[in-house]
Amino acid sequence: MPADSRVYVALDLPSVKRAEAMVDALGDHVKSYKIGLQLLPIGGVELGQRLKAAGKNVFYDFKFHDIDATVEKATRSVAGLGADLLTVHARPDVMRAAVAGRGDSALKLLGVTVLTSLDKAALEDIGYHDSAQDLVMRRVNQAVAAGMDGVVSSPLEAAAIRAVVPQGFLVVTPGVRLPGGDKGDQKRVATPYTALTSGASHLVVGRPITQAADPAAAAQAVLRNIVGDDA
Repeated sequence: MPADSRVYVALDLPSVKRAEAMVDALGDHVKSYKIGLQLLPIGGVELGQRLKAAGKNVFYDFKFHDIDATVEKATRSVAGLGADLLTVHARPDVMRAAVAGRGDSALKLLGVTVLTSLDKAALEDIGYHDSAQDLVMRRVNQAVAAGMDGVVSSPLEAAAIRAVVPQGFLVVTPGVRLPGGDKGDQKRVATPYTALTSGASHLVVGRPITQAADPAAAAQAVLRNIVGDDA
């Protein structure tokens, strides 16, 4: 089954060498990769540039969250790398700064709404009394107003988001698990098929592929689930 560019494999691995070995193992089964905070400080940006040169799609998951000037300049730096996607936290001033920093580059900006590891109890513990979905929807509306290209949310909010955002707005969902798979530290999860049919535009899949005994076979299982096989 051919690779689906909507599926970003999260290279949440302890070294660039391990990440490169995973990319080699996945070969043509995967077109798109997410590089996050575990790899970014130890050569992840350079890895992303090599992946772009090899024809892959690259998502830098920096989750910028700082004062306006810093976010604007940092986004401008990433825009010069030729990446496809970049995350910032979905705070209105942060998102507006990122949009200014992106300029006229092709970089797509995603606002991180509510982390998929958080449920209602965890949100209350850090001072939020809205439900996860209510908080997500508030931040989605703010992302649209700020001129963002999309948001990151759990699959459980995808349908509600798709109902209120403009056509072409990206809804990127981590917390994707195959049927019967281990949830790990994720609280709000769904299968690839369910996430996409609910309104997600892109999926982020990490451990179900990267921790599998046969990562290429696991990637193929994700692709089969997307089209409804084993859904």
